[in-house]
Amino acid sequence: MKDQRPGSVSGTELKASEGSTGPPLKTSDVSRRAFLRAGVAGACALCFGGLLAPGQPAQAQSARLGRIGRRRSPWFETLPGSAVRCTLCPKGCTIQAGRRGPCRVRENRDGVGYTLVYGNPALVQLDPVERKPFFHVLPGTRALSVSTAGCPIACQFCEVWDMALVQPDDVHAYDLPPQAIVDHARSTEARSMSFAFGEPVAFFEYMHDTAALCREAGLLNLVHSSGYIAAEPLEALVELIDAVNIDLKSFDPQFYRRYCDAELEPVLQTLRRLHAAGVHIEITNLLIPTLNDDPEQVAEMCRWIRDELGPSVPLHFARFYPLYKLSNLPPTPVSTLDRARAVAHDVGLEYVYVARVTGHEGESTYCPGCGKTIIRRLGFFVEEVALTDGACSQCGTVVPGIWS
Repeated sequence: MKDQRPGSVSGTELKASEGSTGPPLKTSDVSRRAFLRAGVAGACALCFGGLLAPGQPAQAQSARLGRIGRRRSPWFETLPGSAVRCTLCPKGCTIQAGRRGPCRVRENRDGVGYTLVYGNPALVQLDPVERKPFFHVLPGTRALSVSTAGCPIACQFCEVWDMALVQPDDVHAYDLPPQAIVDHARSTEARSMSFAFGEPVAFFEYMHDTAALCREAGLLNLVHSSGYIAAEPLEALVELIDAVNIDLKSFDPQFYRRYCDAELEPVLQTLRRLHAAGVHIEITNLLIPTLNDDPEQVAEMCRWIRDELGPSVPLHFARFYPLYKLSNLPPTPVSTLDRARAVAHDVGLEYVYVARVTGHEGESTYCPGCGKTIIRRLGFFVEEVALTDGACSQCGTVVPGIWS
């Protein structure tokens, strides 16, 4: 993953497009002092030398350009004339024989629908669960993230466009079927599997089968997604996932259409269903200067979260840095993030965070009952946890999340 944000630690993320080889994978924790010295502005990765191949504990696995994990998918409907309709995302694309959908990873081969990325992650990465970001899930633990090429939407501010918005033929990928990636997660002593960085809906079949094995292995299943998924596949997933962070990119339908090639309402429907299913939800809202940072729109979004999902859903306001097709815009002023956080608090949201501004007070968690700092963070480092059985250690206010 190319991190173009200022101050990022470069060269520490294992992304398959780099195509590097090296010694067997080892955990290499970044010290707090090194973190501060690097001046990280919201992105910190752990450094690894390679990736273990299944059944080869002493040999690193090299990614291969153009590797495609083709597998027949049940998430297609057959149409007349050898066409198929994809049923994974709300677009419901019709794909003619020999063609791929706009997500680039769904293909019609002779009237049969296939996924092209099964077991072929382009990114495998172990880092703090706070980076996902999940602030109310096992603080201070590590999550193994996995992602492939492809995405059903096309955000003009995509941070991983060189993986998500390209053909799977054009990225390096590893050969890691579900059992292999779960075994690898256990070998790293990760507490959770995170389907993140790219869009998990694009590799739904791989995610689903891996999540089922994670459940058996005692690992939590975490998903960071745009939430752009159809109702039926979402139903097949809700019983397997423990926590979801949804990118609510704006509360303006026109913004979604113009800058994401998507619609807002399906994302809201996904959030409603996850809430009804009892899945732990956190929300990230990337504030982009002049495009979605209007205080009234922010307030409208916060009221919807409060009324539809509840005031205790954690909301992360993330700082935008210029990249991809919006490189002409400036970074989000910290004052804009502060204003949005104040608006959210005024509306009644209880857990509101500021992301990608290291050292900001909005990185920490405060008890809505007594105001005590109950989780103190610096970047992705957890410095203090004052919780007792999921409640504030001072006043006993229950804090929603997954704490054990």
